[in-house]
Amino acid sequence: MQTDYVVGQDNISGRLGPIGFDIHNRVFVVSALASVIFIVLTLLFPERAGSLFQSIVSFSTGTLDWYFMIVVDFFILFCLALIVLPYGSVRLGGPDARPEHSYLSWFAMLFTAGIGIGLLFFSVLEPVYHANVSLPLSIPSPFGSEGELNAEAIPQATALGLAGTFLHWGIHGWAVYVVMALALSLFTYNKGLPFSIRSAFFPILGERVWGWWGHVIDILAVFSTLFGLATALGLGAQQANAGMNFVFGLEISTTFQVIVIVLVTAVALVSVWRGLEGGVKKLSEINMILAVLFFFFVLFAGPTLVGLSGFWTGLSTYFTDFIPLSAPFGRDDDAYRQAWSVFYWAWWVSWAPFVGMFIARVSRGRTVREFVICVLVIPSLFIFIWMGVFGGIALDQLYADPAGSLIKDYVIDNYSPELSLFGMLNGLPLTGLMSTLGITLALIFFVTSSDSGSLVIDTITAGGKIDAPRPQRMFWATVEGLIAIVLLLGGGLSALQAGVTATAIPFSIVMLLMCYTIIKALNGELGQLRRKSA
Repeated sequence: MQTDYVVGQDNISGRLGPIGFDIHNRVFVVSALASVIFIVLTLLFPERAGSLFQSIVSFSTGTLDWYFMIVVDFFILFCLALIVLPYGSVRLGGPDARPEHSYLSWFAMLFTAGIGIGLLFFSVLEPVYHANVSLPLSIPSPFGSEGELNAEAIPQATALGLAGTFLHWGIHGWAVYVVMALALSLFTYNKGLPFSIRSAFFPILGERVWGWWGHVIDILAVFSTLFGLATALGLGAQQANAGMNFVFGLEISTTFQVIVIVLVTAVALVSVWRGLEGGVKKLSEINMILAVLFFFFVLFAGPTLVGLSGFWTGLSTYFTDFIPLSAPFGRDDDAYRQAWSVFYWAWWVSWAPFVGMFIARVSRGRTVREFVICVLVIPSLFIFIWMGVFGGIALDQLYADPAGSLIKDYVIDNYSPELSLFGMLNGLPLTGLMSTLGITLALIFFVTSSDSGSLVIDTITAGGKIDAPRPQRMFWATVEGLIAIVLLLGGGLSALQAGVTATAIPFSIVMLLMCYTIIKALNGELGQLRRKSA
């Protein structure tokens, strides 16, 4: 695919006093102005904004639930087809390209790419909630109408509660990332086009992709990433506030959560200023070490065999019930499918530009088959182990002593999702120390998500340049924090969900079109290989 387009040719660069800038004149301006308008209007009219957010959530999860389920199921089938068809032999970067990273390093980066605050926020909440309240596939509840425990229902509820959690964090979500990352890799490494989302649409639009059609695609990617990150930041602030309440007795309030977002965004600004090597990379390394220590403490301080059993039970049931849990029709478990699954599919789509760009940057030299299998399986397996251990131990604590379990209070009786992790830690030794570590992890996840996301958004709004002036990255880190704040003020969790689903609807259409352009690109690569071998 030949083009005369040069990265950054439509940019405007210069200085405003001491501040340098290098921006795509249309993508940056439209994205920035629309973000500022959204922030101002939500702050001026919080009640109307809250009502609008509720309507968006109801429409997305209640009316379009079938659409999101079908789209993500299609992405899985698309990935499986790439594995078994001859396309799998195509190498990202061309026949002579070789991987830049060892398997161990590559697996580690794949694992860190798509995780975040969700590992802490949902690892206890989801298994307990699905096993006892949302009941995927309408299984009997272990707790009767009078609150008495039904011991016979516990094994099935535990298995499906864990499997229901695995569904949301497994190959469904990673299939979304595969589509985005593969498109970016093919059109950048194999076709020689700029490292930009719009490049994937060259087979459809030709040179028009560098005009307004491409601008719209990139602007959608910016908003999708902004609201996906804002959701993570909002959840992180809620959990940090809850942890401080649990350990130190500080009040749980929106005001305090806003303060947390402001302070952590300030830290993220410092990290962004220091750059990829001095900021993002160092924080990510610290976070991984703390996360591993935290995981092994929970595994060995708690009932170890119960935790490992949770992983195996959840995994086996996940495979057994994969198809019925993925089905868009013929189900009566609306509380699970609509309130949870659809929100997750929208969230994964929103994060696709952010995570897909990262995966693409570290995957040059892999074959398509190798790429798809590893991206689907390796991160999913790591997450299953984490969720299985945390969820299995939490469920064991709940059923062993329902009356004395904080988990029952936080998840079942008085729904406080941000406290669920600390309810589980309350049943382990060194509760205060480990809860403080959990808060620290949440805050660092918060920072790394913000600064990594600002780097990606800055690349998009700088016309594909990866070395744009640092003040632009700081601008987008600030915007991410402000959007998280106004969403919290405009309706809390429902507003966060609304932001994700609203942007995921149009961007999911963009990703469906990507599947077509991926096949076009792969057909061209196979044709070249055949001509070369002949």
